[in-house]
Amino acid sequence: MVPANREMVVYCFDILVAHYNSQKSPPPAFEDAYFPLFVTWKKVVNGGEPRLRGCIGTLEARCLINGFKDYALTSALRDRRFPPIQAKELPYLECTVSILTDYETGLNYLDWEIGKHGIIIEFTDPDYNTRRSATYLPEVAAHEGWTKIEAIDSLMRKAGYNGTITETQRKRIRLTRYQSTLFTMHYSEYASYVKTTRGAAPTIAGVKPGN
Repeated sequence: MVPANREMVVYCFDILVAHYNSQKSPPPAFEDAYFPLFVTWKKVVNGGEPRLRGCIGTLEARCLINGFKDYALTSALRDRRFPPIQAKELPYLECTVSILTDYETGLNYLDWEIGKHGIIIEFTDPDYNTRRSATYLPEVAAHEGWTKIEAIDSLMRKAGYNGTITETQRKRIRLTRYQSTLFTMHYSEYASYVKTTRGAAPTIAGVKPGN
């Protein structure tokens, strides 16, 4: 098991900074392995509650180095729920990397623990006879203050289901639960880390220091 760690978040910031600077990123400083993973970007303004700016990953095992390289950019620039993150937003960003483990098939849609398990649901949309699926990472339901049923209903909507949600519909869900390790770092912490370990703070093309 390779837990999520600081160097993985540093690498994600490095990838995004390199993208804006049209440069190659420094090599990663963590052990490679194969795991499912997610990269989450949030924006913190005036000390307020961090707001989601992008979150994309894979539920299939991937090489961590290539996976974080791909999803650092994909979640920042191509999450269809949000406009692409701009270079000027970088100093306000917070990055979380998640490594997913311990996949288990739930006995039913309630067979999981809030705050411990992430969940994947799969079900058939009766209106279109199509398969739908979606996932929430372990921290989501707890952060939102949801009950299990509220989390399931929200996840059905996230999967694209627009019909009436009934108990019969919920009971037809195939649920997979999983756990994760995660590590979160704000850009200011990243900048301090880079200055300490590499001798100079990162710079972003077109963005004045302190902005």
